[in-house]
Amino acid sequence: MQIIIVGSVAAGTSVAAKARRNDESAEIIVYEKGPDISYSICGIPYYLGNEVDDLSELIPRDKKWFEARYNVKMNINHEVTAIDPVNQTIRVTDLSNGAEEEETFDKLVLATGANVTIPGYVDSQMKNIFPVRTMEDTRHIDTFIQEVDPKQAVIIGGGYIGMEIAEQFTHKGIKSIIIQRGSHIMSSFDPEISFRVQEHLQSNGVEVYTNEEVTAVHQDESHLIHAVETRNGHRFDADIVILATGVRPNVTLAQQAGLLLGPTGAIQVDKHMRTSHENIYAVGDVAESYLSITGKPFYHPLGSTANKMGRIAGDVITGGDLAFHGVLGTGIFRVFELAVGTTGLTEQAARKEGFDVEVLYNLKPARAEYLNGKELLIKAVADRKSGLLLGAQAIGSEGVDKRLDVLATALHFKAKVEDLFHLDLAYAPPFSTTKDPVMYTGMALHNAINRNRPLLSPAELVGKEDDYQIIDTRSKKQYEASHVQGAQHISLKDLR
Repeated sequence: MQIIIVGSVAAGTSVAAKARRNDESAEIIVYEKGPDISYSICGIPYYLGNEVDDLSELIPRDKKWFEARYNVKMNINHEVTAIDPVNQTIRVTDLSNGAEEEETFDKLVLATGANVTIPGYVDSQMKNIFPVRTMEDTRHIDTFIQEVDPKQAVIIGGGYIGMEIAEQFTHKGIKSIIIQRGSHIMSSFDPEISFRVQEHLQSNGVEVYTNEEVTAVHQDESHLIHAVETRNGHRFDADIVILATGVRPNVTLAQQAGLLLGPTGAIQVDKHMRTSHENIYAVGDVAESYLSITGKPFYHPLGSTANKMGRIAGDVITGGDLAFHGVLGTGIFRVFELAVGTTGLTEQAARKEGFDVEVLYNLKPARAEYLNGKELLIKAVADRKSGLLLGAQAIGSEGVDKRLDVLATALHFKAKVEDLFHLDLAYAPPFSTTKDPVMYTGMALHNAINRNRPLLSPAELVGKEDDYQIIDTRSKKQYEASHVQGAQHISLKDLR
């Protein structure tokens, strides 16, 4: 059996590794358009901020290592330009010399990843506007910073990468300005959590502008950008511009081959990662996930998901029966020593799905206060009718990842909020409180549901604080409602 894999970052290499473990006789051929394989996209900001000393640390495996380890043929700098699904062939161009060849496959795996969304005002001649996606992008940004020593950066987009780049540039002495098209940064979080992050960014010297869309750039004769302009007519000076504008699945080959795309725009796959063609599979950022809570299509481009999909495809192709169980949209990032994470449905998403929503804000030390335990906020969302946990968001300077992982595990196994209280979690004063914040969240949410209080939207919450459950074991203060740039947010900044 000849297995051809197009793409060799997280998903593609996972396919090859699992397929080889299952079948020592299969011929496995990998084609990669770029010069690097199996690299850490998520580590890029930390290299740019000098937390990672050498770029090679983000590329732990090269072509030679992978070929020797897994007995595969790894072709770097080779672009697959066409697929013939009827005759099961592909057309490949060797980018080093322009030579073309045709290759036959028994099984084909598309791991073509995603592309950064490039706005229309960007052209290839511009010298100081950069996407952040590949090792080549990273090299270009690093070289520019070393040669030019920029003093001010404009970061277009307020998602995970935008937050991380702002943090790292600030540490590097580059003033950062974030411009977000939507009403709040971190659109995968509820507004009041995002607003807390925004306040933290601003307190660390990062300027944040929401409801602003960059529509033009101003450059000199040498094609160096010196300013960007927004639809509202505002102008921001810039020595370097970072495109943190999100990504789109790279489905060019899939469309050319006539494969079905899902409603998210990614390639539609079943639970075994098989596309609409029985011998073609898709994995990683080019493939559509589904949200395990609702069963609905969901796009979640993340390295951990890509690795999981790759392993499943490699197993199924070689006779295994692994199946994809969906995702929860779990994500976490760090910004200036503050950790921010989410899993499952936000309050906004849960209401949109029609759930009878109960919300709890739990503010508690992450560990014993007498050992300087730092404040941890958990916002949890549950379904009143079933008592099921639907999602959670957490923010704090310690303990966020631990609690988020517990909550994600509970969501995966369809836990009810009352189940959280019964978890036998690790306790000692340096690590937790006697009632861990997760346990306390479950206990308080269960109480709130049993009170059967009326359903309120965030806008209706103002002046009706008692209709939401708020746990602050330290000060017992209520939160305040505030208005930020015309949009209503629930500010939790005074819960101390």
